[in-house]
Amino acid sequence: MLEHKLFKLLDAAYNEMVDIRRYLHQYPELSFEEEETPAYIASYHEKLGHEVKTNVGNRGITARLKGGKPGPVIALRADFDALPIQEETGLPFQSKRDGIMHACGHDGHTATLLVLAKALNNIQADINGTIVFIHQHAEEYAPGGAIEMIQDGCLDDVDVIFGTHLWATVPYGVMQYKDGAMMAAADRFEINIIGKGGHGATPHLTKDAIVIGSQLVTTIQQLVSRRIDPQESAVVSIGSFEAANAFNVIADQAKLIGTVRTFNNDVRDLIEEELERITRTTCEGANADADFHYSKGYPPVVNHKKEADYLATCASSVPGIQKTEYMKPQMTGEDFSYYLQHVKGSFFFTGAQLPNTEETYPHHHPKFDIDERAMLLAAKIMGKAVLDYKDESKRSDQK
Repeated sequence: MLEHKLFKLLDAAYNEMVDIRRYLHQYPELSFEEEETPAYIASYHEKLGHEVKTNVGNRGITARLKGGKPGPVIALRADFDALPIQEETGLPFQSKRDGIMHACGHDGHTATLLVLAKALNNIQADINGTIVFIHQHAEEYAPGGAIEMIQDGCLDDVDVIFGTHLWATVPYGVMQYKDGAMMAAADRFEINIIGKGGHGATPHLTKDAIVIGSQLVTTIQQLVSRRIDPQESAVVSIGSFEAANAFNVIADQAKLIGTVRTFNNDVRDLIEEELERITRTTCEGANADADFHYSKGYPPVVNHKKEADYLATCASSVPGIQKTEYMKPQMTGEDFSYYLQHVKGSFFFTGAQLPNTEETYPHHHPKFDIDERAMLLAAKIMGKAVLDYKDESKRSDQK
């Protein structure tokens, strides 16, 4: 079977996949600042003879592999940006750039897709249709790179799209999938409190921004439990509270920054309204002022049912996959959501938890790492999805 040939090609190229991942890991680049990484990706595809477009949506790369037989246009996506984190893994291939780290596995995503592209290139004559490899910049920082790439035509004529995330808290050998809402909308809010500072000995002459901010934090924690239907999911978290002063000075200003995670757009809108109302009334009660800013980030990742089930079926016959698991929705965000608003498709998790470790460090942690064998499983799942995919809607149109 063709898939067995593909799997053998991928097995033979596994060491190259690891080498690519480790090279990229040493030279991470932040969102919207990527230069060397897209150049590396474009060069790799060009050497394979693929049709390559650079600067797609500013910094993205697309590459096309036209099969030897007619068929659907299938897109596969991998992101390649890093995070502003100082790495603490102590790995021999640790980041060489201070304060920047691949702490989310995007180096692994890129290595997976590049080597899969190379393997598919070797069986080009037997492939039905066209494969579009979408290498996306700036997934980590809203508004993200997906919007720019879509606007620049990366999905033009694409029939279906698939993508995966190497998930470090899921055991190796497990593939997780879900139809419908899989990952949450990820929003950000900022509250700037403007009070009146003064001496710590005369608080009655001030409007204490720290006290007001503390009241806000406490009240906001009641928002989900008392204003949101308990059958809906929502998270509101304060990630930063800034009000730096001398020990004997009452703060005149304070800044709160937080995030909101939801699946339902009505809930999303309600939380925005309630945050604004709570901020306004709390500050008015203290005779202080406030600036409230709410920024909507990525929408929820909503998978198409037929494609999600299809990926699970593909994964179930991949050697090394011990379990395909229907997962619970995650409150993390991903701008893969934008692709799914334009074409059918599905996103899935490939378990990449390190074996025999006392503690598993999550994504965005300075000690984050993955089981590199998961890259090979991810490549095989997506490779099989490409080889077996039949676009039933097109066949219906042709009839």
